[in-house]
Amino acid sequence: MPVNRNALLRYKTIDNCLCNKYRRWTLEDLIEACSNALYEYEGIDKGISKRTIQMDIQMMRSEKLGYNAPIVVYDNKYYKYGDENYSITNIPLSEQDLKVMSEAVEVLRQFKGFSYFTGMGDIVSRLEDHVTSARMKTNPVIDFEKNENLKGLNYLDTIYHAIVNKQPLQMKYRSFRARSASNFIFYPYLLKEYRNRWFVFGNKKGNSVLINLALDRIHQLDIAKHERFKENSFFDPQLFFDDLVGVTKNTGSKAETVRLWVNALNAPYVETKPFHKSQHVIERLDDKSIIIELKVIINQELEREFFGFADSIKVLEPQALVNFMKSKFNTAKELYENE
Repeated sequence: MPVNRNALLRYKTIDNCLCNKYRRWTLEDLIEACSNALYEYEGIDKGISKRTIQMDIQMMRSEKLGYNAPIVVYDNKYYKYGDENYSITNIPLSEQDLKVMSEAVEVLRQFKGFSYFTGMGDIVSRLEDHVTSARMKTNPVIDFEKNENLKGLNYLDTIYHAIVNKQPLQMKYRSFRARSASNFIFYPYLLKEYRNRWFVFGNKKGNSVLINLALDRIHQLDIAKHERFKENSFFDPQLFFDDLVGVTKNTGSKAETVRLWVNALNAPYVETKPFHKSQHVIERLDDKSIIIELKVIINQELEREFFGFADSIKVLEPQALVNFMKSKFNTAKELYENE
């Protein structure tokens, strides 16, 4: 059973009392100290029973929480630690504790781009230092994909708060295809990460469609203080990505049934790392190859996933996607033949 916060507060209070060697502690004294602590920190004023503190002492003595506290009774009345230097705060972390903390630190570090977590930066750094020291400078066991040099990460925080506070943005943006940057008012609704790049979904003032913008293409960004925010009536963020690989989807687009043949060598890989959650095998052939089917929006991200298996998969349906893949492969072939 998980230990609740009130119990932890009682354990800490009992520990503080027993670490004070200059006073004798009866059970009644410990009850009073714990009652005062619960009232001070939690506003609980109903008091604590004698049985509760007795059970707390028993729990602290046991191995269940890892304390193994050497609590002894002397003169048939008073409680103290048999080891005068003992405290539950001095217990070294177990290897399992250190592993869990290491993983938690790595996860927390991924949010470094948001000012919401800025106040935690020092805490995370200290945690990391303590955990690393405790583990005797061992190598990390988790390596998250990240690119701290990616442009646009400095805009994460501004966009995040603009979405939360429903504030329009004055944006200077240049897409890869544009000759120059353009200025416009943008209403942000959702931040999305895909393949270590960040995108913001929203609506451009004067337009009636949902668009997504890559943060690494933003040239300048400010809160448009004198503009009124336009509420999101374009999409449901909870459902929008259900039929999508990546971030590209036009409003009103419909998912299509895509059928693929996968050769025997890559079949296990594709099965264990599906292109999309709708993927399923519809036929297993004698040569160990498979035919799979998925229902998704056909976009450039999905097409690029297929290109990564250029010599090991074949698109069977729909015909428009078959023709597109053929055209791309013919163009690629010409590039090599013309050398």
